[in-house]
Amino acid sequence: MELTRRETLAVGGAALLVAGLPMPAMASAVDDQINAFTGGADVAEGGIDLIAPEIAENGNTVPIEVSADGAASILVLAAGNPTPGVGTFNFGPMAGESRAKTRIRLAGTQDVVAVAKMADGSFARTSKNVKVTIGGCGG
Repeated sequence: MELTRRETLAVGGAALLVAGLPMPAMASAVDDQINAFTGGADVAEGGIDLIAPEIAENGNTVPIEVSADGAASILVLAAGNPTPGVGTFNFGPMAGESRAKTRIRLAGTQDVVAVAKMADGSFARTSKNVKVTIGGCGG
């Protein structure tokens, strides 16, 4: 089968259109997970610390640390991953600190989002953009 130049441009344009579609869907998935975690409550900016590298050479193992004084649980999301949920860390009354360290996988350059549920029922949010040079989810 031989494609004309016009057909090649049409196929290429359609491919670009399809490639651009998942991003709003992923943003919606992040918002849906935050709403499920907070029950639709208002979320304040700040009050939670998220430590992540500015540039990650390899997206397979990106070290992060989250902490919030007085947090009962912390939700971590990777906004650009096919499955944005990274994990939820729960802290009981006997926890010395509300702090967690882990390594996560990032598909590419994206925002890492952390939402904390405080002991008083309020919510705090922060995010950090991590530039990934080699993607970790098959990229």
